[in-house]
Amino acid sequence: MLNSKQRAYLMSMASKLTPIFQIGKASLTPELAAAIDAALEKRELIKISVLKNCFDDPKELAQMISERTRSQVVQVIGKKIVLFRVSKKKPVIELPK
Repeated sequence: MLNSKQRAYLMSMASKLTPIFQIGKASLTPELAAAIDAALEKRELIKISVLKNCFDDPKELAQMISERTRSQVVQVIGKKIVLFRVSKKKPVIELPK
């Protein structure tokens, strides 16, 4: 679980990121979940954009994605979701204690 200092650190890093996935009217497909899982392994911190034609609540979507990818929701602002998971192969991001 992330503490508030770690969450703030990740949010400041995420502010510079551009979303690498978009969730549209098809919502969260198994293929998209697998692609997000792979991206988390490679990048650790990713941003996802929820499009206007997606009728799911971004907070609920973030929860579903984090459960399926075993990642942590850093934040959900409007229709942007930020997720974090430490890479198993080569961790890059060092969190403050």
